[in-house]
Amino acid sequence: MKYKPYTYVTAVLRDGVTRLDVAFSTSEVGVLAAVTSNQRPFLDLSTPEAQISVSTTGAGPVTEQDVTLAREIFNAAARYLADCERLHTEQAAAALPGLDEIAV
Repeated sequence: MKYKPYTYVTAVLRDGVTRLDVAFSTSEVGVLAAVTSNQRPFLDLSTPEAQISVSTTGAGPVTEQDVTLAREIFNAAARYLADCERLHTEQAAAALPGLDEIAV
């Protein structure tokens, strides 16, 4: 089965609160991390259809909470990488018939 890449952007309005959900299921995601000229770090994830930016609290000076969030993003990205590598290896091995029968 061939899967097609997609980006979903959904807005949910409930009880006066707006929630935006963005799902990037494509290899066309661009990632950028930089610091603005006024010393504000930011992280962008984007596709041709949508963009998400993460920056410091209130776009101001870096707080301890900002540092904690950056660590959580880093750790989640490391887990995502490990899961992608593991599953890619497993799926590639499953696509090769008889590979598990080869003696090492």
